[in-house]
Amino acid sequence: MITKEDMVELFADMKQNAPWDISKPLLWGYFFADPVKSKLEVAGEQLKAKGYQIVGIYDSKPEASVPALWWLHVEKAEHHTADTLHVRNQEFYKFAEEHQLESYDGMDVGPVA
Repeated sequence: MITKEDMVELFADMKQNAPWDISKPLLWGYFFADPVKSKLEVAGEQLKAKGYQIVGIYDSKPEASVPALWWLHVEKAEHHTADTLHVRNQEFYKFAEEHQLESYDGMDVGPVA
């Protein structure tokens, strides 16, 4: 689970090293995983209704002996602080639990194009 301390460290690192201004909106990507693709399709549509853009649903390309794992990637341009991103992560852990997804797997960030 991603902690608030992890968020504080992330923002300190971005402030020091990222080539973008963290005081402005950035493009935040969020990731969910489940072995059942249809569950991620439903979750994606619900997130889309909340203003998130669906980037895609990807197969982990499993080996024959390992079950497939699907990844839902959504994104949204938002301004976050360590506190607001911590709250968002908690919301997404709860969303994953409510939708019986295997996991909310975290986020990535980049500049808004």
